[in-house]
Order: sequence, then structure tokens, then C-alpha cells
Amino acid sequence: MMRLESVQVGQTRTYGTPGATNPLERPWTSAIRKEPVPGPVWAGREGLSGDQQYDRKGHGGPDQALLMYSADHYPAWREEWGRKDVGPGAFGENLTVSGLNEDTACIGDIYRIGEVRVEVSSPRSPCQTLARRHRIPELVKIITQNHRSGWYLRVLQEGWVEAGVPMVLVDRPYPQWTIRRAATVNWMRMDLPEEARLLAACPALRAEWRKKLQRAFSAPTISSA
Repeated sequence: MMRLESVQVGQTRTYGTPGATNPLERPWTSAIRKEPVPGPVWAGREGLSGDQQYDRKGHGGPDQALLMYSADHYPAWREEWGRKDVGPGAFGENLTVSGLNEDTACIGDIYRIGEVRVEVSSPRSPCQTLARRHRIPELVKIITQNHRSGWYLRVLQEGWVEAGVPMVLVDRPYPQWTIRRAATVNWMRMDLPEEARLLAACPALRAEWRKKLQRAFSAPTISSA
């Protein structure tokens, strides 16, 4: 059974120490610190009410309205890092869900969460902001290898979401494109041009990824003039 375990929002803040020698400790600005909120929260086409995205080029917009992360990953992170403070929101996600992960969620999946309907649009590409937050320089590489990335959602039907409600799969038009497989193909797109072509043809995949994949298999045009 899939269940929405926690809902998080965050505000833009600046962290770090001016003049720090360690790159991870130098000043940086982000809204990646998401904190759980009690009660219902409005989920609109652009995201949750009260939530911010600092880098609007890399985050936010209708194709990345919400970030979802598997609650099932957190016990492993706590054990591997020897920390007890790693839980919902630690990976910058808006929605933390149990019973679903990168091996079972697929591009184009439509889920009902209370009165809200969402659609999976792409895997989440981990960035150095996560490494800065957790002060682990190799974190992007670790996530790329273990596939605990999370995934982005479109909001198809706006409404209120609240922790504790079940999440129901409404439709799965592309079962072949799990989040893990899509992330792998994107990462290795120059070595897997045919896989990249097939993934780029998936209409549910967000446009930015489709364009990036198309560049991997599209041959340059040679003028005959």
C-alpha cells in the first residue's frame, strides 16, 4: 500500500561562511531545506502553497511542480551515515511516500492523493546543492549509483494534500520506463543512443529531458551545397 507520509515546504535561505576554504562551506542560496507541515496544504499547478524554489531554471514550473521521495530510503541513509536526523524533507522533497520507489514508479504514472491527481514527469537529477546541504562532496555520485534520487510530478488536478492519506495508482501507460531505467538512460545517453531515442519518444517525459536525449541520437545535418 502506498501512503503519503509527510508534506514539506521550504523558503529560500542563504547558508555557508564567507571566505571558507572548503567549497561546500562557502555561501550558497537555496530553498532545499523543506520542513514537514501539519494539516492540509494546497497543491497547485506550480507547486505547494508556501513553498519556494530559488533556482527556477533547474527547479519549479508545471513539469516540476512537486518533488516526491521514497520514505523507504531513509532507514538506509541513517544507517550508512550513522545519523538519526535524516528523515522526510532531508532530500528537498515536497512529498514523502512509502510503498513506492525508483524501481516501481514509472514515467507517466498518474496517482490520486486525496483530491489531487499528479503525473510522474521525470527522475530527479541530483545536484551539488544536496552535497552542500549534507556536507558530503561525493553525494551526487552516490545517488547516481544507488538510484535513490526521487522524481518530479506534474499536478493534473489541483486540491488539498495532507500527510497520512493513501496514494492510489490511477493509470500506468509506460510501465517500461521506471524511474531507475529512465535515469540510467539519461545518464548514459551518449552510449545508449537507441535507448535514448525510445525514451525521448515518451510523451509524458518532461520537455527538457526529451530535448537533451534527442541531442544524443540526432546526427548533425550535413549540407550538400
